[in-house]
Amino acid sequence: MTTTAAGTEQPGAGEPYLELRGVSKYFGGVRALHEVDLSLHRGEVVALVGDNGAGKTTLVKVISGVEHPDSGEVAVRGEKVRLDTPRTAAGHGIHTVYQDLSLCDNLDAVRNLFLGQELAGSRWRGRPLDRHRMEVEARRVLDSLSVRIRSLTTPVGGLSGGQRQGIAICRSLISDPSLVLLDEPTAALGVTQRAEVLDLIGRLKAQDRGVLVISHDLKDVQEVADRVVVMRLGAKVAEFVRGRYTSSELVAAMTGAHEGSDG
Repeated sequence: MTTTAAGTEQPGAGEPYLELRGVSKYFGGVRALHEVDLSLHRGEVVALVGDNGAGKTTLVKVISGVEHPDSGEVAVRGEKVRLDTPRTAAGHGIHTVYQDLSLCDNLDAVRNLFLGQELAGSRWRGRPLDRHRMEVEARRVLDSLSVRIRSLTTPVGGLSGGQRQGIAICRSLISDPSLVLLDEPTAALGVTQRAEVLDLIGRLKAQDRGVLVISHDLKDVQEVADRVVVMRLGAKVAEFVRGRYTSSELVAAMTGAHEGSDG
């Protein structure tokens, strides 16, 4: 049974940008998701937490168009949709930044930002890419999130972990998405770099984008999330609103300790 912090007003008033209704997913005889309900609004940060095997990754794959639910519905701006592929999800304004970032270390920031969505130059001039337009747009997007790098021509393999995460997040903004999914964005980062990434998340929210953060770091979750959705054994078991829960309550929901105390 899902529990929600009592006496709270849900952030993100109005119609959700994305809504999952009773979504279930099976892999053979294994239940990965069981009747999950989830709503995401623009201008809010929602954290998705849970132990390994809780269903977080499968849920993100459903939203990203990588996996298809066996039952339930997905709606974007109130309209039922079928997210068949990542390209379809992107067409609905949903972009995912995976933990591995999928950056090409030998390419510079500009080429990584436009990887797969390059701007073509004039054919009659023999310019396959419009490097100037790409640099101008790259600088605009990087500046919008205050991502600082020494040079746009520096291969990203030589950048810090925080800068690399910033480039991966900025790449998702090239097509102006409404919802950004971040998979463990602060994993393996130092204190300073983690702070930079958390600041990026706040800037995404300030741009009126919805942000879904998948994280094992409960300290980060409590710092940036307006709502925290807890998954366990493929089900959504709890939802908390910022300032209305304790760390102990969050851990209890993740481990199932709150169920034992009910009886």
